[in-house]
Amino acid sequence: MEAKNLKLIAKTEEDLRVVSAHLQDAIVNVSDVANLKKNKIFLMQLNRFMWEDVEKGVFRKNKRIRTILKFENVIKAYAKNINQSKGNKFLDFLAIETYQMIDNNYEMKIVFAGDSIIKIIAEAIEVTLDDQGDAWDTKNIPKHKLI
Repeated sequence: MEAKNLKLIAKTEEDLRVVSAHLQDAIVNVSDVANLKKNKIFLMQLNRFMWEDVEKGVFRKNKRIRTILKFENVIKAYAKNINQSKGNKFLDFLAIETYQMIDNNYEMKIVFAGDSIIKIIAEAIEVTLDDQGDAWDTKNIPKHKLI
């Protein structure tokens, strides 16, 4: 049975936690990040580790799939500890943190390993995750050190 591509829509902080969980251990090339200021859209193409397949059974192959993460109604976007002139550098996705600001806008922080952060200020939470194409096998399964 062929797995269907995942498509998630987030409109609340709880929805965004689900999107964040599905992106755990995704990798993104710095050159695959775009802030379309005139359109108020922030886009990112990631290689998402398909944890949902791993959890289905011990003998399943580890897979990755390209996915598009799209933020709409973006007012501003900032980067911390990301050298945007080095487009061939990869970032390891950790989480999306969100909170509503005093002016009712939302601050969404995309947190990467190595203290790299993209902060997005948006009028509302309107985020989509949309898998693209076919998944491929990967030998490497992400591992995390326990503290």
